[in-house]
Amino acid sequence: MLTKVFGSAVFGVEATTITVEVNVDKGVGYHLVGLPDNAIKESNYRIAAALLNNGYKIPGKKITINMAPADLRKEGSAYDLTLALGILTASGQIQSTDLEKYIIMGELSLDGSLQPIKGALPIAIKAREEGFTGFILPKDNAKEAAIVSDLKVYGIENIKEVIDFFDKDEPLEQTIVDTRAEFYKNLDFPEFDFSDVRGQESIKRCMEIAAAGGHNIILIGPPGSGKTMLAKRLPSILPPMTLQEALETTKIHSVVGKIKNMGLMSQRPFRSPHHTISDVALVGGGAYPQPGEISLSHNGVLFLDELPEFKRGVLEVMRQPLEDREVTISRARFTVTYPSSFMLVASMNPSPGGYFNDPDAPVTSSPAEMQRYLGKISGPLLDRIDIHIEVTPVPFEKLSEDRKGESSVEIRKRVTAAREIQTERFKELENVHYNAQMNTKQIRAYCKLDDASKSLLKNAMERLNLSARAYDRILKVARTIADLEIAEQVTGTHISEAIQYRSLDREGWLG
Repeated sequence: MLTKVFGSAVFGVEATTITVEVNVDKGVGYHLVGLPDNAIKESNYRIAAALLNNGYKIPGKKITINMAPADLRKEGSAYDLTLALGILTASGQIQSTDLEKYIIMGELSLDGSLQPIKGALPIAIKAREEGFTGFILPKDNAKEAAIVSDLKVYGIENIKEVIDFFDKDEPLEQTIVDTRAEFYKNLDFPEFDFSDVRGQESIKRCMEIAAAGGHNIILIGPPGSGKTMLAKRLPSILPPMTLQEALETTKIHSVVGKIKNMGLMSQRPFRSPHHTISDVALVGGGAYPQPGEISLSHNGVLFLDELPEFKRGVLEVMRQPLEDREVTISRARFTVTYPSSFMLVASMNPSPGGYFNDPDAPVTSSPAEMQRYLGKISGPLLDRIDIHIEVTPVPFEKLSEDRKGESSVEIRKRVTAAREIQTERFKELENVHYNAQMNTKQIRAYCKLDDASKSLLKNAMERLNLSARAYDRILKVARTIADLEIAEQVTGTHISEAIQYRSLDREGWLG
């Protein structure tokens, strides 16, 4: 007897429906075809134990299973439940005419209980697109999948519940999520707040500018000056995520299985990988491509602490994603693309010893050592970072003050107002939402300068020997400063402040 059951495979952040055809006939054998990986090939052992422990069995006949399309590689243990139901139906142990109306996914334990799967959200989106009635999956993933409207989602704990649902018409409890309520529930509860930061007013100003325009920023300062503390608070002043951004972000985290028992992500992600990370872990990839840290930072912040300690090759692979805001991974049989529109926040010591340019600390690094240290970061990568700013230690008097600094809520109001100006400015443009995303043509259109401002910028370019890309960065930052002041025209004052935020372009850094 031939039976069809439907599952799904995730490639990149999109799902593809998989048709599992199960045929049980005379003879002996278990044949699984359609490019399954080892985890799927081992599924017959898990299925056999799960069925036996729930009063069923794999029949002693010839079982042929085809996973179509047969030329598409399938991976993971999430097809256990799909295969098990196909075998039960094809062997006549259960009777159902509704099996083909559902996407069914889940990893089986030996007692028949269900383990969570990866990619539940993109699978649910695809199931709705293709007109399936419902999605049956492990209970731990139900809330995540139920974000998708117009699709019945059933979270189950044991295979017996599904068997009874199809064979005995016993109802399953549908998981229902109010997507908008879920989104707004945790929207305004950032973990860290700028009011905790004592002093550092100029650095807070830089962080505000970076947040307002979506600019990449690098903090340069000695150990203990507060670089990490400041970086962790940047998400708290970014504009709240839109519902569309929340869906995009949740989708990526769903693919790597980081949404267990959680619905829609409403806080911007903050990722801080260790400097020993590999290039594949950072940008994504592998034999079965997975999103890397830069895609998990999509719509949020990627913080690289102690930037020169990262391997140079790892840093260089970031250059293209920083420009294109997406990562494309090509394999012989397929190509996947992951979004990676993130803010890069990096930090570094000013020298190998950590205290260069600190008047209260002895100079322990020679010019040659400084050259080698800064040489770990390539010029093209630094050019892609809009704001370079020095962070100095906070004096004791500031640290001991009782008065709290300005809260993230107040700063976020100004940032959000500036972003709204940019949204209105770029409303006719595709894939441009804030100043950092402008290309050269758009910079010329929206950052027009008067003669005095041009002369000021020309002198700075010649004196600091800046590249053409650095020129564009200065104009973008100046445009953001003007937006924070709700100024239509970029003036010399805005240009002058933007030029100050190119610390690593100054000759003094090399002694």
